[in-house]
Parts: sequence; structure tokens; C-alpha cells
Amino acid sequence: MTFSIAGKTAIVTGAANGVGLAIGRHFVAEGANVVFADMDENRLSEELGGADAEPERYRSFACDLRQKLSINNLLSMTIDSFERVDILVNASRQLMTSDPLNPKEDNVEALLNQNLMTSLRLTQAISKRMIKQAEGEEDGQVGSIINLSSIAARRANPELLGYSISTAALDQMTRSMAVALAPHRIRVNAVAFGSVMSSSLKFQLKEHEDYRSDIIDNTPLGRIAGPGEVSDAVQYLASDASSFVTGQIITVDGGRTLIDPAGSPAH
Repeated sequence: MTFSIAGKTAIVTGAANGVGLAIGRHFVAEGANVVFADMDENRLSEELGGADAEPERYRSFACDLRQKLSINNLLSMTIDSFERVDILVNASRQLMTSDPLNPKEDNVEALLNQNLMTSLRLTQAISKRMIKQAEGEEDGQVGSIINLSSIAARRANPELLGYSISTAALDQMTRSMAVALAPHRIRVNAVAFGSVMSSSLKFQLKEHEDYRSDIIDNTPLGRIAGPGEVSDAVQYLASDASSFVTGQIITVDGGRTLIDPAGSPAH
């Protein structure tokens, strides 16, 4: 089997910064066609050079994917540009702190809507297109869907109540959709990461500088990873090298979930 994704078409959400941007750029470098989707139009333009400067193999699409029409428009633009879609990377995530005893400030509904429902609705819409474009093809992989999750799904930190619940729900959605789509030869997996220098973690470190030492002290590899270190794991799940892998949550966290968290933050 091969790790190659050259010639395949991928949609990457949350692609204006951090891990999503790193994955999108990595995929382009590996020869894939990529649609970078994010609601931050200005940041997309800054990172990708604007519509006029886009090369043949990638496009940007600014939209709020919590809206059904935006999902439909994203899919239509992808098909118009590249005629098909083979890979979906749900990298759009939001991190908000919670007051677990205050229903008005626990942020559970907002984070379920952003971190779970957006990925679920995209998975449903894109998988239908994957199934349709594979009609008449009897062999081979039809598509791969990768959700970006967090080690917060497996750890108890009251200040991250909403985030933990939403990512735990995302993990279960990954497993359920993997079973549902397996007969159609579409695989669904997730990458859960923690100590990665994403945009959300950068914000947290600005607000709480002591988090940096807490994370490093509770990471066996003794450092915070860069966004690009998630990209290889995502490529593996997107490629034929993982053709018999589905419904799995691959952890990329430098070993943080292997030791007693001791109250350290999970991002």
C-alpha cells in the first residue's frame, strides 16, 4: 500500500490557521487538490494569497459551516473546481472554557454545535457525494473522512466541560459513522491531539503562561508539538496505507494520556 494522496481531492475545514492550515498545506505539497474552508475570510486571504493568487491545485472558501447552505455551497464549489471529493478533514474546532455549575456559562450547546454538529453534517453531505461518484466502481477505497478531536475527550477538567463533552461526542460519532459507511467503502477515523501548538492553545498560553510548563511537565516527550506534526497522521488515514483502518481514534500527544494528568490542562 502507499501513503500517497497525489491526485486526490480533499476538503479541509478550519483551514485558515493552526493545525487545519498545516494539514491543507501538507496535502498540497503531497500532490492533492485541496479546498481550504474557514469562516475567517481575511485570514484565508492572508495565508493563501487571495483568490487571484490561487494556483491550480487549491481553492479557498469562506463560509460558516454551521449553516446548511454553506455546506451545500462548499460541496458545489469543490465539484466545480475538481470534479470529485475523496477526502474530508473536519479540522474546524473551537475551544471555550466552562463554568460547570452555571448553565449560562458552561458553553456545552455552543461547543456541541461547533465541534460535533458541523463535522456530522459535513460527513453526511460529503459521504453522499462520495457514494454517488463511486457508482459502478466495485473495488478500491471510495473515500476517507478524518475528524480532529482532542485528548480532552478522555480527561476530566471541569474548566473544559463543554469542550470535553463535544470532543467525546465527536469520537463516538466517528465510530458510529465508520460502521454506517463501511459498506460503501468509506472509512471514518479521528486524530486526537493535545500538546500541539494550535491557535487555540496559543490563545490559552497568552492568558495563562503557567499552562506551558504544566503541559511540558506532563508530556513524556517533554515538548509541545508543532501543527505540522499532526499532518502525517492525517495523511496516513487519508491514504490507502490505512485501507483496513476505520472507526479508530489515533492519539498524537507526546504521551500525555499515558501518565497521571495531575490536573494539567488538556487542549
